[in-house]
Amino acid sequence: MTAPAMIRFTKMHGAGNDYVYVNCFDQPEPADPAALARRISDRRFGVGGDGMILILPSDTAAARMRMFNADGSEGEMCGNGIRCVAKYVYDHGICQQPRLRIDTGAGPLEIELGIEAGKAVTATVDMGPPRLRPEEVPTTLAAGDSIVDLPVTVGGVELAVTCVSMGNPHCVIFVPEATDDLVLRVGPLIENHPAFPKRTNVEFVETIARDEVRQRTWERGSGETWACGTGASAVCVAGVLTGRTEAEILNHLRGGDLRLRWPGPGSSVIMTGPATEVFSGTFPLS
Repeated sequence: MTAPAMIRFTKMHGAGNDYVYVNCFDQPEPADPAALARRISDRRFGVGGDGMILILPSDTAAARMRMFNADGSEGEMCGNGIRCVAKYVYDHGICQQPRLRIDTGAGPLEIELGIEAGKAVTATVDMGPPRLRPEEVPTTLAAGDSIVDLPVTVGGVELAVTCVSMGNPHCVIFVPEATDDLVLRVGPLIENHPAFPKRTNVEFVETIARDEVRQRTWERGSGETWACGTGASAVCVAGVLTGRTEAEILNHLRGGDLRLRWPGPGSSVIMTGPATEVFSGTFPLS
């Protein structure tokens, strides 16, 4: 009996936002990455994770990342994921530069690594400027230059939504308490709302202080995740736009903390957070 073909992987997480990473520098890119992402992300029958990220060669950067959600859909970017990609590239000798460029579906991004004892432990990412025009998010909720604190009723709950694209769509909602009902019931209703033609990530945010928030995320294609880097970036932007927070915040997510800074329109969002390697192994391709 012929043994099944296997793929090598590494499990990593950024603030609890966990993905299965596949190094495609030294093995072929999977023929059907969407199907593999669904199988390998399964927390009972696979490795388990919020999705799968491929680390690929690039002609213009240290590496290129492709990220797939747990449902197999391909996302444009992942803020926690790109920190882990940069750590992998450095720690595994693909490119041992403390400042790296990584290509993503949302364009190339610059990452500065924090190195301790020869390993990358943190990463600061220039997430680029947010995109605020409704057609850039994209959403059809309203027209104009931006959607800030727009009243919307979903699932019988009236919410004030702010829409931001960080290369992928986000709907940020500041609430007194990010309850299970909001995150687990209303979150998927917003994700799949017809006003978001590419679906959307949803952030429910509690304001603790002018420089501190707490976030829970319903992530497009993955459900609730313990952290979302692009979501935390969108929250920083939304906090400034709505006047709720300062330009620099500490964001508490279920899996850990991220630091964000957005000086205002025309500026990039800067995100700093951890990147952790957990274990490596092999998984059958079919």
